[in-house]
Amino acid sequence: MITIKRLASSDADFTARLNALLAFEAAQDEAVVQTVATILADVKARGDVAVVEYTRRFDGLGVNSMADLEIPRSALQRALAGLPADQRQALEAAASRVRNYHQRQTLQSWQYDEDGEGDGAGESRGTMLGQKVTPLDRVGLYVPGGKASYPSSVLMNAIPARVAGVGELIMVVPTPAGEHNPLVLAAAALVGVDRVFTIGGAQAVAALAYGTQTVPQVDKIVGPGNAYVAAAKRRVFGVVGIDMVAGPSEILIICDGHTDPDWVAMDLFSQAEHDELAQAILICPDAAYIDRVAASLEALLPTMPRQQVIRAALENRGALIEVRDLDEACHIANRIAPEHLELSLDDPDPWVDKIRHAGAIFIGRYTSESLGDYCAGPNHVLPTSGSARFSSPLGVYDFQKRTSLIRVSRADSKTLGRIAATLAYGEGLPAHARSAEYRVDS
Repeated sequence: MITIKRLASSDADFTARLNALLAFEAAQDEAVVQTVATILADVKARGDVAVVEYTRRFDGLGVNSMADLEIPRSALQRALAGLPADQRQALEAAASRVRNYHQRQTLQSWQYDEDGEGDGAGESRGTMLGQKVTPLDRVGLYVPGGKASYPSSVLMNAIPARVAGVGELIMVVPTPAGEHNPLVLAAAALVGVDRVFTIGGAQAVAALAYGTQTVPQVDKIVGPGNAYVAAAKRRVFGVVGIDMVAGPSEILIICDGHTDPDWVAMDLFSQAEHDELAQAILICPDAAYIDRVAASLEALLPTMPRQQVIRAALENRGALIEVRDLDEACHIANRIAPEHLELSLDDPDPWVDKIRHAGAIFIGRYTSESLGDYCAGPNHVLPTSGSARFSSPLGVYDFQKRTSLIRVSRADSKTLGRIAATLAYGEGLPAHARSAEYRVDS
């Protein structure tokens, strides 16, 4: 029997129990932190030699040089050409949809001119202000390897980078015991990854962040990984950019009690099967329906290959929550700010505006979260652990940077100079003030 928590918003201790349910120990394991710090420093100092040594140690590969760890483009193309027809069609269809969605996100450069009357010395142009949008030069993609291989991660990280105009994509993917995933390599070929190295862990993050004799330094590192990868990304932030440090996967379903309970149970399973710390929550105003979902969980769990992981996740951090009405359900959802939020309702559209904090909203009974993971189009790299309150999904804008443009005419420098000088003197920065006043005095 699954021992999943049952909560009711009408209970006196509901808030305390909800807070306990949402609490996630994000503190880093000190042993992991120290190991990562050592690896980063070593790779920074010794480059390729250190990366090869760690790859031998952690992945069990009998390699002698970085040349043994780079997959040539021809091998990527062979992986793509060798896919079964159904897998290739699915991969191409997903890539097309993801690309089509992200093409609508591209930021544009812009500028505007303020009116200027000229200064009598041939200067007739006013002040121009604007923004220049530039893609990053080089991005590193971290893709999990071995049994936990996700070609969808390649699509979701590489495609928005390509749409943004990133010049070069460097992918790292660990291959424990030499285990390659053909779909991952095929996805890399399909999206045009430039170079692929079969390295992983903190040593791969270090190679991307600092550069080695073989691995070029990147401007930003994106992609999921284990605790060592997450700790390494935290530590190199500032040397390079990172996308986010993601926590365990999450799903929250708001249901009116009319959806097939097996559907809801399987949607909860879809995130619980990721790992034992994943969170799956149902919120519903119908107590009898919650009982039916609980029965479906019991009936369907034995059919799941990853049933042990699912059971642990549901018992550790899962919950079935009874609320007074859908308004209260949305209020609690905003408190949770989940990664994935399903509105499994007869008429979901009016409730979308009630949701302020969620990584992605899946609207209607037929919109399962799994469609978003693979092929709907929006990015599946989403904020977790309540960070949807202030963070957004990965997108094209994460691979572009903005540069401010300022051109002040001779005439306008007098007006702006007086304003700047007054404020600078007020801040006790006379050099700032005099710099502006020189243009006024001229």
